[in-house]
Amino acid sequence: MREAGPWGAWRRVRPVVTGRRPMRPAAVRSGTDRRLVVLHSLREPDGTTQYADQMVDGAASDVDIRFFDWQTGLFGRYDVLHVHWPELLIRDSRRPWLRFVKRRLLDLLLLRLRLRRIPLVWTAHNLNPHEQGSRADHRSLDRFYRHVDLVIRLNPASPVTAGRETVTIPHGHYREPFSRYAQPEAEPGRVLYFGIIRPYKGVDLLIAAFRGLPSDDLRLRIVGNPHPGQAELVHEACQGDPRIDTLLRLVSDEELVEEIRRSQLVVLPYRGSMHNSGSLFAALSLGRPVLVPESPTNAALAEEVGPGWILQYSGELTPEVLGSAIASTASRPSAEPRLDDRDWARIGLHHRDAYRRARALSGRG
Repeated sequence: MREAGPWGAWRRVRPVVTGRRPMRPAAVRSGTDRRLVVLHSLREPDGTTQYADQMVDGAASDVDIRFFDWQTGLFGRYDVLHVHWPELLIRDSRRPWLRFVKRRLLDLLLLRLRLRRIPLVWTAHNLNPHEQGSRADHRSLDRFYRHVDLVIRLNPASPVTAGRETVTIPHGHYREPFSRYAQPEAEPGRVLYFGIIRPYKGVDLLIAAFRGLPSDDLRLRIVGNPHPGQAELVHEACQGDPRIDTLLRLVSDEELVEEIRRSQLVVLPYRGSMHNSGSLFAALSLGRPVLVPESPTNAALAEEVGPGWILQYSGELTPEVLGSAIASTASRPSAEPRLDDRDWARIGLHHRDAYRRARALSGRG
């Protein structure tokens, strides 16, 4: 599976320029409604379960989806530009000169959108980029945000910018694509972190808390693709504790499902305020409870899915907090997590309505 935003333990979505050609449109719906061509800043689907796949499979029948490259963005024909992680349009960690070029290309793109009155839609997967960019990057992103016609927030707890048109469309679940794989039972005492390993994910905090637990019956599994320098830090933190085991690479959908299903508890110990996590929905889709930091978003989601599925902690993740969560999840909740309102077909219709609203706001509706 790939990541919806930074959420992958497996093959993650890289919402950047691709040079790939548009996908074939879905079947044309009868009636007089005009078809919408939407250009997404996502990598084209490759057969794994990633965010782009769900956007395509769940798209309304009168919406045609294409995937971004600079040529299409600057010269192609489309009705709406839908950007997901705008910072990834301009970032390049190894070539500063290319970052400069990308910032200028973004300026040209915004100019074209304004002149052609093509609406710009932004899904606020994160309120702010996780990694700090340069001052020039910040200025470029500020220009991007000023041009946004419609913001899609993923949950009602997200703050709304004053004067900015905003709609709420929730993140979808992954029950259907995951159902094709074997579903092993949970192993008592097995704790899992999965996802890309980056400093803000707090994997080191989880390892430290786990090492403070005395029981020999517990196991901690760390699964995910590490950013540069993170693998060494994880190995060093785990050293000397045979109860901790790691798989630091991309994993397939099938491997991911097995890892989650075999776990009693999933822990996502993010630093700072936790706004949105596709990993959380992956775990819930497979019927595994999740321990997360306290936040308005997580509180709202806990109420939505029902008791026993989302456990929250305030402050630092300590051995006591982790031990309490393990003890409380020794038996499963009586009901499955409520995710019925998060099927992708329903989400696709909400997106179609949002695109029409954005066109009306830009004067093209």
